[in-house]
Amino acid sequence: MKVSTKTIVTVGMFTAVLAVLSILTIPMPSGVPVTLQTFAMALCGYVLGAKKGTLSTVLYVVIGAIGVPVYAGMSGGVGALFGYTGGFIFGFIFMTLLCGLGLSMKNKVLQVVFGLLGLVVCHLFGVIWFSVVAASTFVNSFLVVSVPYLLKDVTSVVAAYFVAIAIRKALYASKLMEAKA
Repeated sequence: MKVSTKTIVTVGMFTAVLAVLSILTIPMPSGVPVTLQTFAMALCGYVLGAKKGTLSTVLYVVIGAIGVPVYAGMSGGVGALFGYTGGFIFGFIFMTLLCGLGLSMKNKVLQVVFGLLGLVVCHLFGVIWFSVVAASTFVNSFLVVSVPYLLKDVTSVVAAYFVAIAIRKALYASKLMEAKA
């Protein structure tokens, strides 16, 4: 398999975008902070597509797992993956994949629906993981680490969709990306 320099650059660039947008946090009592990660993951999928977007997100997870402080609040290491937010971090991979798969749909509404489906999967991973780590019920965990974030996260996915349109146009114009992601 031959990988182009453009692919390496765009995947690396979006891995960096994921890291930068994860740094800013608003701490919450639950231990799951408010971040721009949801926006970043959706943007990555909507710009790069399923394969490249997912690769970028997997690289983000791996870089954080080896200790580079790219997760929320400049955290990193395997411990972060097994803490309260670990399920969300793993869920980001599937969220990016589904946003990217949505991008391949011709219907614009379906494109957004796939992103929202990705958000559901991400939250499901996050709630299940949190309930195990915090020894809490699924319902209580859902109320603590999902419900308070839903409006922000839905808005993030929709906003990322529209921002991605402009970014894709700029990447096409600069010939950093081919018409098919």
